[in-house]
Amino acid sequence: MTTMNDTSNAARFREFKMPDVGEGLTEAEILKWYVQPGDTVTDGQVVCEVETAKAAVELPIPFDGVVHELRFPEGTTVDVGQVIIAVDVAPGSGDAAPAPEPAAQPEPEPSEPEAPKGRQPVLVGYGVAETSTKRRARKGTGTAVPAAAAAIQGEMNGHGAVAVRESRPLAKPPVRKLAKDLGIDLATVVPTGEGGIITREDVHAAATPVPAQAPAPVAAEAAPAPEAPAPAVVTTVGARETRIPVKGVRKAIAQAMVGSAFTAPHVTEFVTVDVTRTMKLVAELKEDKDMAGVRVNPLLIIAKALLVAIKRNPEVNAAWDEANQEIVQKHYVNLGIAAATPRGLIVPNIKDAHEQTLPQLAASLGELVSTAREGKTSPAAMAGGTVTITNVGVFGVDTGTPILNPGESAILAVGAIKLQPWVHKGKVKPRQVTTLALSFDHRLVDGELGSKVLADVAAILEQPKRLITWA
Repeated sequence: MTTMNDTSNAARFREFKMPDVGEGLTEAEILKWYVQPGDTVTDGQVVCEVETAKAAVELPIPFDGVVHELRFPEGTTVDVGQVIIAVDVAPGSGDAAPAPEPAAQPEPEPSEPEAPKGRQPVLVGYGVAETSTKRRARKGTGTAVPAAAAAIQGEMNGHGAVAVRESRPLAKPPVRKLAKDLGIDLATVVPTGEGGIITREDVHAAATPVPAQAPAPVAAEAAPAPEAPAPAVVTTVGARETRIPVKGVRKAIAQAMVGSAFTAPHVTEFVTVDVTRTMKLVAELKEDKDMAGVRVNPLLIIAKALLVAIKRNPEVNAAWDEANQEIVQKHYVNLGIAAATPRGLIVPNIKDAHEQTLPQLAASLGELVSTAREGKTSPAAMAGGTVTITNVGVFGVDTGTPILNPGESAILAVGAIKLQPWVHKGKVKPRQVTTLALSFDHRLVDGELGSKVLADVAAILEQPKRLITWA
């Protein structure tokens, strides 16, 4: 039964849910809270930093008030749509109400695990799925959880464990299938996931014959179990192996590369080219006053060369639409630049790079690289790429066979530029030489077209004046 006090509380406390900060992303990890309960916040103020599968993003709060509760600690992966913070938007209007939760219900008996059915009403609209509601148990909730699991969950969430754990262990369907395949009873697995969720790592740990699994010392081993929850790195006995959880950017990279490698038929072609004149042009541009304030390097000329090659061979700039069985030709170029960051490889892109002058392209490259190194690249900056450049030469590598960024038609790998003996004007001379590799989707690009694009890039780098004559 809803009372007037319930209504006033609903108007007083507002909840901020984890938004979809990318294109269809389903979860994000809370990296850092910038506020604590009791802090005053204003509309648009950044309250936390989260890491999605694509990038680290700062989240602003969309209303004013005083922080009442942080629902998840730092390091927790939260599903999109879950409430992460509750804010008192009318402070001073009376005693603060308890954290906004569904209407109080009697504690379910162990034999009735399905008591909270469907989506539960909260202060704003309706809550997320049943599992999400279970993760936010109240302080002091009675529990039938084994001691080790209760201690772990208290360590992770900062409050007591959820009831009904004994009757139905919390685990996602793929984890349940894994446990079934390995013959593991989930009721015997100690969870380390947020809210008492059993993870794949927990199941694998339960399947590994270690002393903690022996029947006799179970009670004795339960005491140190709280030290196990979700460390960033889990090492095996004797430190002969290290296991690192796959999440965030690394997880996205793995999924994207597997999807690309086994969806788009890759073809890679190579060419070795004399770039001595390009290196001379780079040196001259560094002294040009029109290029003052921007970084000039070989990558700038290579990027411009690829843009000119695409202009001469526009069919290469396309995408494969599997659902509609169509080839989508792009009349714009969003040029991706593969960047290694502390969080992993990301591929932000320069929007409408084909329209930029050389100084503008240099400025865009500089901004892209600096933003990526700071870990501030937004998901929008990584969306909508059409072709990509990856500069493996900075690591001293001659070349490689790059994998396409999903949804793109081609990727150009640039090797190290080295002084090598080269036949120039009939004589062997030391020249600046590099190797280029172009991978392309053979559904979209046949061998002739791919060869023309790569040959054009090489020709421009050999004779940079073609940037003018071919533009």
